[in-house]
Amino acid sequence: DVKNELINPEVLLVADAMTGQEAVNVAKVFHEKIGLTGAVLSKMDSDARGGAALSIRYVTQVPIRFISVGEKMSELEPFHPDRLAKRILDMGDVVSLVEKAQDVIDEKESERMMKRLEKKQFTISDFMKQMEQISKLGSMSSIMKMIPGMGGMLRQVGDLSPAEDEMKKMKIMIDSMSQKEKDNHKLLNESRISRIAKGSGTTVNDVKEFIKKFEQMQEMMIGMMGMMKGGGMPNVPGMPSMPGFRQAAGGGKKKKGGKKKGQFGSKFF
Repeated sequence: DVKNELINPEVLLVADAMTGQEAVNVAKVFHEKIGLTGAVLSKMDSDARGGAALSIRYVTQVPIRFISVGEKMSELEPFHPDRLAKRILDMGDVVSLVEKAQDVIDEKESERMMKRLEKKQFTISDFMKQMEQISKLGSMSSIMKMIPGMGGMLRQVGDLSPAEDEMKKMKIMIDSMSQKEKDNHKLLNESRISRIAKGSGTTVNDVKEFIKKFEQMQEMMIGMMGMMKGGGMPNVPGMPSMPGFRQAAGGGKKKKGGKKKGQFGSKFF
């Protein structure tokens, strides 16, 4: 009888990975007093290198269930020892990145974007949607740690909060634009730029700088699509190769003619 079945709840200890030995001592005491079934490590996006995970596992003999690599619920992820080891060794974690992308990225929206890029169309509205989809993957630092070779670059760059603040400022400027302006940035004359600056609490120069950066992004996105249609991709130092992504995504399904279609349903895979 289901009613008579006993439910064995998980007893999880949330430990701060940055506290090191103190986290281990806390885990030991809690396990002795109440009996833990697992642990959750927070602040794993810091300089912590997994020492707390090893020590807590050794002392309590309970598994690490989850790790937190940011402040959002989406940045709480299942703990995979092999994947964490790769991140520590700057080998990236393409599998986790692909899994996250599959969970949060809208496949239909991605296909729509590919079709627009094929027609050499990329507007501020498209740019905004891309930013929103990327933000669902987590913080910039957590994404970079999953890309092979980018961990070392991240340590050299240091704090990425200024870049994230810049992205937020861009979003506010875009929110101050009309839909027509988002769909055709060529409409942005001096009068409209002045209005957008006032509406977003920025300066005219800020808005002009954003337009300049957007045009560079527009040219790059359309150029990349052209290269992909021609069968080539630019080699970016530190970025994983496309075959690596295909393998991590599971190889995809075969279409007619022997070609494979990736799990995202887009031409990227």
